Amino acid sequence: MAAQTVATNDTTPSTSTTPSPSGSVDLGPASGLSCRECGELYALGPIFACQACFGPLEVAYDLPTGDPEALRKQIESGPDNIWRYAPLLPVPADVADKPNINPGWTKLVKADNLARELGVEQGKLFVKDDSGNPTHSFKDRVVAQAIEAARAFGFTTLSCSSTGNLAGAVGAAAARAGFRSCVFIPHDLEQGKVVMAAVYGGELVGIEGNYDDVNRFCSELIGDPLGEGWGFVNVNLRPYYGEGSKTLAYEICEQLGWVLPDQLVIPIASGSQLTKIDKGLKELIKLGLVEDKPYKIFGAQAEGCSPVSTAFKAGHDVVRPQKPDTIAKSLAIGNPADGPYVLDIARRTGGAVEDVNDEQVVDAIKLLARTEGIFAETAGGVTVGVTKKLIEAGLIDPALTTVVLNTGDGLKTLDAVAETSQATATIRPSLDAFRAAGLAG
Repeated sequence: MAAQTVATNDTTPSTSTTPSPSGSVDLGPASGLSCRECGELYALGPIFACQACFGPLEVAYDLPTGDPEALRKQIESGPDNIWRYAPLLPVPADVADKPNINPGWTKLVKADNLARELGVEQGKLFVKDDSGNPTHSFKDRVVAQAIEAARAFGFTTLSCSSTGNLAGAVGAAAARAGFRSCVFIPHDLEQGKVVMAAVYGGELVGIEGNYDDVNRFCSELIGDPLGEGWGFVNVNLRPYYGEGSKTLAYEICEQLGWVLPDQLVIPIASGSQLTKIDKGLKELIKLGLVEDKPYKIFGAQAEGCSPVSTAFKAGHDVVRPQKPDTIAKSLAIGNPADGPYVLDIARRTGGAVEDVNDEQVVDAIKLLARTEGIFAETAGGVTVGVTKKLIEAGLIDPALTTVVLNTGDGLKTLDAVAETSQATATIRPSLDAFRAAGLAG
C-alpha cells in the first residue's frame, strides 16, 4: 500500500517533459511518489513511471493518525463533495475554496426492485450512481484531483486521451478553473459524448483509430516540445488523477454507515478505477475508519473488449491486448494499463472478472432503468449485466451486501437503446383512441 511516509528521491525520471517546480509543492498529505513495482521513491512532480523499472508511480502519504472517531466527524462535517476527504487526498487544505467543479457525494441507491429481479435478498443490493456528477460520469472525480496537481506544477493546458467521458470532464474542469484544454478522442465516438466534450469551448481533436491509437499519439506528444506546459491528466498527472477513484470507496463505506461492503462489481477500462477503489478500502481499514473484514471485488468487461476477463478465465497473469469491438466504447481499451493489478485484486479478494455481450449490455441497461429509474450508459449496462451473470453462476452471494457501480449517464449513449426504446403507440387525441390502443389500465 502506498500510504506511507517516504524520504523522497531527488532524481526526476526521464518520463517527464516538464521539470518539477522549484521549492515545495503543497499537495496536502501527499509526501512523494512510490513505484508500485520496486518501491523506488521520488519527489512530487509531473512524472508517472519509475526510472529504475518503468513501473507505475503512485502517491504516497503522511495520512492522519490518532482518533478514528475524530477523523470520521471531521469528514462528516465537510462539504457534500469529494473535498470532505481532503485529509486523505493529494490536494491542498484550501482546495474547497478554489474554482473546481466539486464532484462526488453521489447517491448510493438501495436497489430492492433490481434485487427482486436478480434473486438478491432485500436490502442487500445497492447501486452507486455516479451519473449525478457535474458532467454525468465518475471521470469528474479523477479530473478534479488532476487539476489541483496541474495548478501546483504550473501547467497552463489540460489535456487527455479519452473514450469520451474523460474528454467532457477535462473540458468542464478546465473551463471552470481557467485553463486552456485540448483533448483527443477516437474519431468514431458516440455523438452525445462528442458534443459534451466540445461544448465547453476547448479544443477537441478526433484521431483516426481506436483509443489505443489515441493514447499512443498522446505519448508521442508529451515527449515533444509541442507538449511543453501541458498536463495530461491520464499521463504525466496520472498518479494524482488515479487517486480520485478512491473517493468512490470512501463514499460507499460512509454511506453504508462506515461499513465495508461484502461485494463490489466495478467496470474495467484501464483498470485504474478498480485498483484505486481497493486502495481506498485498504486505507479506510488502516485508519480505523471501518472494521476490517473480507470483501470481494469483481471486474466487469464487454465481451468485445475483454482482455482482463480473458486472462482471468485462462489463469494468466499477463493481459494480452485485444482490438475493441463493442458498443461499450467507454470501456473499449484493448491494452489496459492496470490489467495485471486487476487480476491480482480479483484473485486476492476471492472475486472474479467476467464479461457480457452487446445484447446483454442493452438488456441490462433497460433492466436497471425499469427497476430503479436509473438510465445507465453502456458501461453501467456492462456492470449490471455482469452482476446478473455472476449471481446466476453462484459467484456473488445474494445474501451479502453488494454494491454495483454505474459510472455514467445513459443520455450519452442513446444509440445503444434507441431502436428498442420507442413510443408504445401513436394515437389520435381522443379517449376512444386511447381505449382502442389497449392502454387504459
